[in-house]
Amino acid sequence: MNPVLVEVWRGEVLESFHRGVICVVDREGNVVYEAGDIRQLCYPRSALKFFQQIPLILSGAADAFGFTEEELAVMCGSHNGEEAHQRAVRSILSKIGLSTEHLLCGSQYPSDRKTSNALIAAQEKPGPIHNNCSGKHAGFLALCVFRGQSPEDYINPNHPVQKEIRQVVADFHDMREEDMAVALDGCSAPIYAIPVYRQALAYMRLVNPDFGDDALRSACTRLVDAARKHPFMIAGSGRYCTDLIAHCESEVIGKTGAEGIYSLAFHREIYGACIKIDDGKMLPQYNVAQKLIARSGLFGEDTLNALKRYEEAPIRNFRKFETGQIKVADDILANSWR
Repeated sequence: MNPVLVEVWRGEVLESFHRGVICVVDREGNVVYEAGDIRQLCYPRSALKFFQQIPLILSGAADAFGFTEEELAVMCGSHNGEEAHQRAVRSILSKIGLSTEHLLCGSQYPSDRKTSNALIAAQEKPGPIHNNCSGKHAGFLALCVFRGQSPEDYINPNHPVQKEIRQVVADFHDMREEDMAVALDGCSAPIYAIPVYRQALAYMRLVNPDFGDDALRSACTRLVDAARKHPFMIAGSGRYCTDLIAHCESEVIGKTGAEGIYSLAFHREIYGACIKIDDGKMLPQYNVAQKLIARSGLFGEDTLNALKRYEEAPIRNFRKFETGQIKVADDILANSWR
């Protein structure tokens, strides 16, 4: 059984808890910190997005269409559906001669409450442009158009675009394609089952200048730099991914995935990390990720204080009374892991 990573206290009683896995690897792929079964199989979900856009860069499509860094960032993001996100996705689609009707990610109310409420107030229904994965899908469509391939079924696992992506995913995670079970993600794109250790390994390789040839390293650097320079496009207002990258941009990028996944790449000192919360809750992944950041020893007090609320926070009821707290268990990441 995996250890308890995060505790939820009400008064002086432990009311609930969240078990899970943590794995951190160095540039050689050696495990420098682990908790739980790092061989555990799970889906990276949206934490896979950086790898899903690498073929777009390698193909030359990004240059051919003149995509901006903001547009590349939103392709790697799980955005809130705010106006800036919508504008970037529409710009991508305009450059490739397609429309929002070609997006097959499904309609979703914006994650941003203000944007969602504005739709409701206007008696408008959400569309695929509001889906948190619309940037990723716009990137898929761009590669389709560049390759002269059909955009009608670009989410089919056997579509040429998805086959390109699958090969890149296998290479970064050091797996054989046939060993990666495939399923459909929440946005209907293919997603692959990968052990936690190998997800940490892939994020290390994303920022490792020793991995791959010049073209592959350049593609990775381009996507990582886009995220560093435009963190709002990776998530949006009030989101951990955006706040983390904004405050720590010289050192780390982080990306959430559904069902309790969080992956990080430390790109000055080369490390990769993956967190999986067993019960799939989303908040605990941020608690653990921020404690991992705090225990890295890479950041000063100002940076850590700006992000402290993600590591542990009071729980308040509807009258704003403090009823308890949520925090990482004391024995998890108790000391520096570097």
